[in-house]
Amino acid sequence: MKQTRTILMATMGLEIGGAETHIVELSKELRRRGYDIIVVSNGGVYEQELTQAGVRCFHAPMHRRSPIPMLKSLFALRRIIKAERPDVVHAHARIPGFLCGILHRFLRFPFVTTAHWVFDAGGALRFLTNWGQRTIAVSDDIKDYLWDNYQIPGEHVTVTINGIDTEKFSPEVSGASLRAELGIPADALCVCCVSRLDDSRALAARQLIQIAPELAKRHPGVHVLIAGGGDVYDELAVQAEAVNRAAGYDLLCLPGARTDINEIVAAGNVFVGVSRAALEAMAAAKPVIIAGNEGYHGIFTPDKLEEAMLGNFCCRGLPMCTPDALLTDVDTFLSAGPETWQAQGAYNRQVIFDHYSVARMAEDALSVYRQVWKQRTAVISGYYGYHNLGDDAILLSIRRRLAALRDDVALVALSNSPESTWSEYGVKAVKRFNLFQVRRAIRRADLLISGGGSLLQDRTSTRSIWYYLSVIRMALHYHKPVMLYANGIGPVTKPANRKRVQAVVSRADLITLRDGDSLAELEAMGVRHPQMTVTADPVFTLNGISPETAKAGLQAAGIPLDKPILAVSMRQSAHITGRLDALAAFCDRAAETHTVLFIIMQTPDDSSVTEDIRARMTAPAYTYASPGEPETMMGVIGLCDGVFSMRLHTIIFAAKQRVPVMGLVYDPKVQSYLDLLGMPSCGTPENFSAETGQAVWEALLQDRAAHVRHLDEIAARLEQVAGENEQGLAQLLGLTEQEHT
Repeated sequence: MKQTRTILMATMGLEIGGAETHIVELSKELRRRGYDIIVVSNGGVYEQELTQAGVRCFHAPMHRRSPIPMLKSLFALRRIIKAERPDVVHAHARIPGFLCGILHRFLRFPFVTTAHWVFDAGGALRFLTNWGQRTIAVSDDIKDYLWDNYQIPGEHVTVTINGIDTEKFSPEVSGASLRAELGIPADALCVCCVSRLDDSRALAARQLIQIAPELAKRHPGVHVLIAGGGDVYDELAVQAEAVNRAAGYDLLCLPGARTDINEIVAAGNVFVGVSRAALEAMAAAKPVIIAGNEGYHGIFTPDKLEEAMLGNFCCRGLPMCTPDALLTDVDTFLSAGPETWQAQGAYNRQVIFDHYSVARMAEDALSVYRQVWKQRTAVISGYYGYHNLGDDAILLSIRRRLAALRDDVALVALSNSPESTWSEYGVKAVKRFNLFQVRRAIRRADLLISGGGSLLQDRTSTRSIWYYLSVIRMALHYHKPVMLYANGIGPVTKPANRKRVQAVVSRADLITLRDGDSLAELEAMGVRHPQMTVTADPVFTLNGISPETAKAGLQAAGIPLDKPILAVSMRQSAHITGRLDALAAFCDRAAETHTVLFIIMQTPDDSSVTEDIRARMTAPAYTYASPGEPETMMGVIGLCDGVFSMRLHTIIFAAKQRVPVMGLVYDPKVQSYLDLLGMPSCGTPENFSAETGQAVWEALLQDRAAHVRHLDEIAARLEQVAGENEQGLAQLLGLTEQEHT
């Protein structure tokens, strides 16, 4: 098993700021995952939060560019790095990057940087910049800036996000106590702004102070809350005091630098700001006006999402903000009222869930660390890159379990769509049908993982089984260890194919199978292997999103929650075309008591049959898809009263969420898992009738509580057994190539 890796973060300071918060959240998430995190900085208000999270903090005056502080910082960093021997040094901002770059030449530690902003690249300042062995950029335009100004090649730059903690920044957080502390009445309108109050960052704060008197005329009793500290704080505080005297009450409140930003944001009705602060307000379900020193987006609406994301919500390249424009937009929102605020806030929070999770930010950082760590590589072969949530869930679960097991092993998938496999799951990939790329990946790898899923079957075609066996043969040819990871086997009907499976699979180093029927099928083919065991599908190690988040997603998609939900998961099949009327009739009957929600596990395959059934229905029904997000779909299924499914992984998602399920058996693997879970079948597609479906559905509802208890017992056991897959993988990763041969 892995030893704890140490990551050293070097930054200027830990005062209020977007880059600082990014570092804090990244450090906390990596610490939560078991890494030893050290932060070296000049200190600041966030140091206590890091210390409480188990992050060790050291001091060095890297916030100053003059020679003596920089020399002191260089010696301090050298001492800390030699003592702690970090596995990677991650520098944030120009001075830490420059100093760590000097030490990297002599100490040869793995070295990465993050570009949070664009710097002046002219004159001598250019020589104060070092972007490390690899660079992380917080937006696409910063990646372009790195090429334009420093010629950093695109393959050395990873674009990440400003990951937001959606539990810390949540509509559940109340700003009531903070309002009471600051003297803002509970029923008063409040405009909130969080910003570093330096001259280069404080334009929005300045303009809010400027327009505050007019806002008070239009909205008597309004308050403007501006949180943050910096080199112009005293100047702005004097201006605010003058405005307050003229208004006759504390119209403007400037509490200075604080760490309870989530409560600051919660106290406002509308937020004004940029970058990470704006994203945190969006996570708290607040309407947002994006305004800063770089430019002005104005009121954030869905049509501005793409442009805002490209610039990391910083407005770079946009027209500058004016007091009149800001006044108009703030006035518009304050006049709109709670219903508009809530609708806009709900959309904003969904944007954060969709694009700005802390987990994604940590995965991005780890992917870059792995590029500079000494690594081993595992190639994984499966049905990946086809936008199938079941197989994508397998890939996601194996990636996570492998990362938890050995963070020095990089995963490379054989995918139909390498770009989407990387962008959606953070897994590098090569084109699965490009023989040159596949052979090169396997030759460079230390291990081949085949699976999971039902790869070795000839029900779809003989070509499929030939493909997966040929990949295994190639790995064996190059003397690479091979693991069949939680495979489902069969049906394999052709005698020649059964002989091929027996000949190839018998040479694998380790075989784990997701059910007993797969074991019986291999044994029937003559496979006798000392390292062959039954475990469980790796998807049992995944968790769905929270019920609150799932509900918000359904509401945003226009799906009503006034009735219990029946989820229906169909797939394209030759046997189902003649039973569409029967399926529609069953769904119509179910719609009398339940919201019928068709879920799309694979696009576009499931969409066409779903629409064919819906077109035959007389009752309303809804369709939900979450491409590239298996945990989102799992969370949505968790809200359902029951599930009716042809798809195996919909059944597994339901079992994981303890939701009773009835199956439509188009393939033996579906019946196998229904039997394993003790869940009922509605027969095969060609024999399905609305009456059969209704009878099974009514029986399922009648005994629902008993089914839930049974699922809880079975699924808990399968979750535990699924962990045995990685135990075998740990053993296999211990093999050297020489030992294997």
